[in-house]
Amino acid sequence: MTIRDTPKHIAIVMDGNGRWAEKRGLNRVNGHKKGVDAARRMVKVCIKKGIETLSLFAFSTENWRRPSSEVQFLMTLLVTSINSERASLLENGVRVSVIGDREPFSLDLKKAIGNIENTTRECDRMHLVLAVNYGGKWEIAQVAKSIAEQVVDGSLLKEEINEGLFDELMKLPGDSSPDLFIRAGGEHRLSNYYLWQMAYTELYFVDCLWPDFHENHLTDAITSYSNRQRRFGGLLGDDGDPC
Repeated sequence: MTIRDTPKHIAIVMDGNGRWAEKRGLNRVNGHKKGVDAARRMVKVCIKKGIETLSLFAFSTENWRRPSSEVQFLMTLLVTSINSERASLLENGVRVSVIGDREPFSLDLKKAIGNIENTTRECDRMHLVLAVNYGGKWEIAQVAKSIAEQVVDGSLLKEEINEGLFDELMKLPGDSSPDLFIRAGGEHRLSNYYLWQMAYTELYFVDCLWPDFHENHLTDAITSYSNRQRRFGGLLGDDGDPC
């Protein structure tokens, strides 16, 4: 089958690391380590397939509710992974951006994020967006707060508030909204990810747990996407053109 339309931007929820480990009688942290391997694998596959932007949901604002030992391990794993992958990402032309609330992060994590963003700033082969301590509701609230402050100080008129302004102020830096959303792990929900940006994103859910996610799963998702007609609220004629 020929893929007629490859998505430019793919967003993925990497779910199921803990369950993957528990099914094997392992500590949940072993699943998170395998999850990093899967993320590294998908970056390479997306580069090969010519994907322009890959967004990975690494840690949500709700994940702080997990046991403190697991949260601490995840924070340490982020630092280690970002630092260890920097050279490879630079070599492969991958620009990295991290979105989310950095305030609660350790100095080591803030430094690692700053270094990877600065080091890869000029890379233009693919854009990797990591959502860390991110939530869609949080993001919309931050934008609303910013707009309210601008109205109060007189730099913005209420008549100037529209969808385009929200688009400009969202945390997703300079990219189009995701064309395709993929969630591993068998759940069928967005889990507070890119709530504003995914108004017209095509959704794809797969049962396999994230550590088991391989190129064939991504290919199946892209093939499913390519066979859909994206109307964006309009109508399509038999020839696929708006009518």
